[in-house]
Amino acid sequence: MKHIQIITIMLFTMAIASCKKALDYTPKGYLVAEDISGPAAIEGLVTAAYAAIGNGDMIGPIYSKWAYGGVRSDDCYKGGGGTGDVGEVDAMEHYNLVVPTMDAFVSRTWKNLFKSISRANAGLRAVNAADEASFPNKKIRQAELRFLRAHSYFTMKLLYKNIPIFDENATDADILKTANDLSNDESWNRIAADFQFAADNLPEEQAEKARANKYAAQAYLAKVRLYQAYEQDDRHHVTKINTARLQEVVTLTQSVIASGKYHLSADIADNFLPETENGPESVFAIQFTINDGTTTGRLNFEDGLNYPHGAPQYGCCGFYAASQNLVNAHTTDANGLPNFNTFNNSIADLNSATVDPRLDHTVGIDGHPYKYDATKPFSNSWVRDPGVYGNFHTMRNQQLATSASYLKQGPFMGSAKNSDVLRFDDVLLMQAEAYIELGQQDKALPLINDIRKRAAASTGRLKKLDGNFPSKYRIGEYSSNGWTQDFARKALQWERRMEFATEGDRFFDLVRWGIAEPVLNAYIAVEKQRRPFLATAKFTAGRDEYLPIPQSEITFTKGLYKQNPGY
Repeated sequence: MKHIQIITIMLFTMAIASCKKALDYTPKGYLVAEDISGPAAIEGLVTAAYAAIGNGDMIGPIYSKWAYGGVRSDDCYKGGGGTGDVGEVDAMEHYNLVVPTMDAFVSRTWKNLFKSISRANAGLRAVNAADEASFPNKKIRQAELRFLRAHSYFTMKLLYKNIPIFDENATDADILKTANDLSNDESWNRIAADFQFAADNLPEEQAEKARANKYAAQAYLAKVRLYQAYEQDDRHHVTKINTARLQEVVTLTQSVIASGKYHLSADIADNFLPETENGPESVFAIQFTINDGTTTGRLNFEDGLNYPHGAPQYGCCGFYAASQNLVNAHTTDANGLPNFNTFNNSIADLNSATVDPRLDHTVGIDGHPYKYDATKPFSNSWVRDPGVYGNFHTMRNQQLATSASYLKQGPFMGSAKNSDVLRFDDVLLMQAEAYIELGQQDKALPLINDIRKRAAASTGRLKKLDGNFPSKYRIGEYSSNGWTQDFARKALQWERRMEFATEGDRFFDLVRWGIAEPVLNAYIAVEKQRRPFLATAKFTAGRDEYLPIPQSEITFTKGLYKQNPGY
C-alpha cells in the first residue's frame, strides 16, 4: 500500500511538471511586452494598423460603401437573388432597420471598425513608449497611427453618428465607462484633432506610397470640417451651415492643391483599374495585394458579391444593380448639361439620348463593353433577377476575370485593386462646395468644369469591338451666365453624384446636405412604379439618416450606450 502511495505521488508530481511545461508554451501570434519594445516590432505594429483598415469582410464591410451608401441612396438596388437574399441589405433599401436582429452588417461592421481602432491604439502605446533616440521616426509613426484611428472613427461617425471615442491611454475599465453621448460637434472635433496632429507631423512625401502624408491628412481634415459645417440637431436636421468651418475647408484644400503633388488623371477609368492605381489622383488608398506568398493574397472581398451572376467568367452573385434613376441622371441636354428637372420623367432611351460618358464607366448595359473589354460586352443574360431589379449592373469596383488582380475563391470574387479613400477629384469638389456655400460660387465654377472636362475626355477605353461608341456622348461646361448660388449648388450636387456614382458616397452626401428625406422619398415614389419591390420603402427623417447602434453593444455596456433616435 505504501509503495502504491509513493508511485501515485510521483506520477502526480510529474503530471504537474508536464502541465507547467505545456502552460509555459507561448502560442504563435501572441505578443508580450518584450516582443514589442524594439524598433522592428513597433514598425510591425504600425504596419498591422495599416492592414486593419482593410480588414473588413462581405457582411461586415468597413471600406466598401456599396450597401451603406449606395443601396441606401437613389444610385442602386440591392440586387442578388430577390429581396430575401442577404435580407439585411434589403432592410436598408426599405429603410426598415427596426427589425429585432441586425447581427451581420450593422453589428459586424461596428466590431470590425473597433478592431481597426484597437490596432491603432496598440501601435500608439508602443510608439509612445519608445525612445526617440533609438526610434527616430517616432513622431511620424504617431501621426500615421492617429491618421488611421481618425479614418476609422470618421467611418463610424458617418454610419452611426453617436459613437464612443477613446484614445490609446484608455484602459479596459475606461473603455467600459465611455458612453456614446458626446455632442455632435465634440465628436467631430475629437476626430479632427487626430487629423490635425497628422497634418502637423507627417512629411510632405513618404518613401512608401501606402503611407499617409501631410496632404492626405489635410484633405481628410477638410472632409471632416465639411461634414461638421452642416450642423445637425439631435434628430439629424441640418439647422445651420457654419461658415468658419467652410473657410477651413477652403484653406486646407488650397494647401493640397498648391502642393502640386496631385492632379486629375487623364481618364477617369484610371481610378478603377489596378494597372493605374496609386496614380496622381490618389491622395490616400487602402492597399491590397495578390501573389504575395500567402494563400489568397490580401484581397478586397467586401465587393465580392457584386460581380455579374450569369457571366461565365464570374458565376456569382449579381448584387448591386444600378437604378433606373441613376441611368436617367446621366442623360444630357443639347448643351451637354444635366436634365436637372426632367431627367426622370420617363425611362431614358439609350439608343437616342445623349449621355455623360461616365455612364459607361459606371453601369453595365446590354451590348456595351463591360469594364473596358470590348470582346465581352455586358449581356442581359448576366443579370441574376431582372424581374425584380431590372437589367443594369455596376462595375466601377469590379475587375475583369482576366485581370492579374482578380481571384475567385469558391463562389466569391476578390481583387487586389486598391480602394481609394481620398482622391483629388474629391478635393476639388470639396473646395467647390465650400466656395458655393460661402457665396463665392464664381470660384467654384472652374473647379466643377475641370471635372467635366476630364469626363468629356474619358472615352478612349469605351469603344465597342467595331470601333464605335456604345452611347452618344455629349457633356458640356457650365457658363458663368446664370451661375447663381442656387444653380451652382444644384450643379455641385449633381456633379458629385456623377463623379462618385456607385462608389457609396451618395447617401452620405444627401444626409450632409440635409436633403435625404425629400430626395429619397421622391425617388421611391417614381421608382416603385418601375420596380414594385420598393412598394413599401419609405425614408423617415430623424431616424434613417444613421444606422441603429447595435443592440448587442447596448446590452454589453448594460445600457451605457444609448440608441439612436427612432429605433
